[in-house]
Amino acid sequence: MAVDKTRVLEHLQKEVYCHLGISKVHGIGVFAIRSIPKGVKPLVSLIKIKEFEFSKKEIKKLPASVRKEVEMFCYYDSKKHLIPSIGLNSMNLAFYMNHSKKPNVKFLKNGDIVAIKLIKTGEELFFDYDEAFGEKHTF
Repeated sequence: MAVDKTRVLEHLQKEVYCHLGISKVHGIGVFAIRSIPKGVKPLVSLIKIKEFEFSKKEIKKLPASVRKEVEMFCYYDSKKHLIPSIGLNSMNLAFYMNHSKKPNVKFLKNGDIVAIKLIKTGEELFFDYDEAFGEKHTF
């Protein structure tokens, strides 16, 4: 679907549910600006993002301060890092979602995020990093 004024208005009316705020859990978090019903995808974007795979060797060549940002905001495992096609100077609210063993959203294999229960206005959104990425996370 092409993005035009009508599509943006529809997006604002039906798909915008969140903003960034100060998290009591960790730094910045994603918060509901209105109730999010169970089953709704609260972070629908009009920008289509794909991820590129980078080796540890490629990431090691980056400035240390940039490597730190990549490790904080991008998925990585022992072999690779996944960097979004929009880079790190553009924003995707999902980058700021914090981890919880009692999540209220689920990260789907296709990259979508869906509410697994009713989320009230003002609540922070959390997903379980262990479940989403298939490995244990410690903080």
